[in-house]
Formats: sequence, structure tokens, C-alpha cells
Amino acid sequence: MNCRQKILSAPPADNERAELPLAAVPLFDEIWRAAMLAVFKQSLERMGGVLIEPPDGEDVFQPVRGRIARAKVVCSSVPEITGNRGIADASSFATLDDVHLVIARALLVVAATGSILLNYEGRRVNALARLARHVIVLLDPEDIALNLQHASRLAEHRLAHDAQFRPSPSSCVQIAGMLIHPARDVRGLSVLPVPSRANIPARFSNMRQRTS
Repeated sequence: MNCRQKILSAPPADNERAELPLAAVPLFDEIWRAAMLAVFKQSLERMGGVLIEPPDGEDVFQPVRGRIARAKVVCSSVPEITGNRGIADASSFATLDDVHLVIARALLVVAATGSILLNYEGRRVNALARLARHVIVLLDPEDIALNLQHASRLAEHRLAHDAQFRPSPSSCVQIAGMLIHPARDVRGLSVLPVPSRANIPARFSNMRQRTS
């Protein structure tokens, strides 16, 4: 055997001898459905988001009424809540640069990572997911996937138009004990568990119609 043959035969021979186990990828299948929301809350808060505890009363939107009333410009893509700026009226992305609060519904979320799946139908205008200062996401507790492996198998992920996983609020860096945020991106991400099947008349007709 010449040198060339030794070199070409060495890698296959080494591969045959090496029996390295594949890395174990947890699926978190041991998580019960009742605990999925709690696991998602831990993951979301670890990424900088906030899970709003649903109230005990009939007014499920009570925890966010104050935020909506205080927001200067509100865009909503959900039928349960009415904003004071119509998303369909936006002639260009530039007209959305003063939006303070966006309300959308998640297609699904991932318990293991805290990721939120939004799509064009949920955000209506793609730029809103980046231009708004704060985002409130409505979540049906039944739309929680165990992990990204499970989420990728669901039709909501495969068939959604322009689907995007939103992991957390905008990236920030800590310098000398201070959190530095970028000049433009979402700073607050809150999730409110609200079943999508519930027919809840929560039209905020008394919202202050303020403009910038």
C-alpha cells in the first residue's frame, strides 16, 4: 500500500472504529398539558417577556385596560379589541413609526423556549412587529407546543404565511450595570392567556382617541 492509499483509507477506517453516541435532544414530553402554561411562563420571563395572569372575573381584558388607555397610538389585529389607528389605513411603513402598542394573537407558542409564533395575518403589517414600542399577545392556552420540534410539525407553523418566531423583547446589553436598549425595536412583550373560542364583547369604545 502506497502513501496515497494509506491516506485515503485512514478516514473510513477511523469512522468504522468510532462509535460515538448522538447528542440527546430532550423533547420535554414528560410535561403534562396542565403544566404547559407554567413552563411557558418561566421560559418567557427568562427571555425578558411577561405573562399576564388571567383574572378570576368575567372581564378577561381587565389587566390590559390601563395599558391600552394610556397608549398614545394603538393598533389591533384581533377582533376582541379595537385600537385607535387602523392598520389597513397605513399607506406605508413610515406612517407606523409612532405606534406605541400593538395587539395580536399568537398562532402558537413554545413552552421550552418561550418563543411566540406570529404571522402576517396576526400582525397584519409586518413592520408593526418591529416598530411598535410594546406588544400584547393574546394566547389560547391550547396553542402551546412542547418545543420547537413539536411546533415544526404543526400545520400552523408549516402553512402560515410569513410566520415568524418572536423570542423576546428587543435585544439589550448591560454596560456598567445599566441595560442599554437599541434605538428602535419592541421594548415590552406581554402575553395574556385568552381562549380564542370565547365570544367576549371587549370593545374599548371609550378608549381615548389621542394622536401624536
